[in-house]
Amino acid sequence: MPMEAGQQFLTPAESHAVDGALLSQSEKFLTRLTISSLRLLQTIAEEEKLAIADLTPEIIIAWFEKDAKRKRKQGAEKPVLDW
Repeated sequence: MPMEAGQQFLTPAESHAVDGALLSQSEKFLTRLTISSLRLLQTIAEEEKLAIADLTPEIIIAWFEKDAKRKRKQGAEKPVLDW
């Protein structure tokens, strides 16, 4: 199921687990980024009806363009990503 607008890519429990890990601050940041990136790739793959392994940079770029267009057309509440 695709992520809904406003949904988090890292759960509070996952964030807490990362906080408790024996990692440096930069390693914790990279861990959070990696988990969030996995969730985003899962969302993109599902929307594109592809396996994550089949995603290419071109498909990912096109998805970001589509999400930005969705934001412009439907308002800030509709895109998957909200920067």
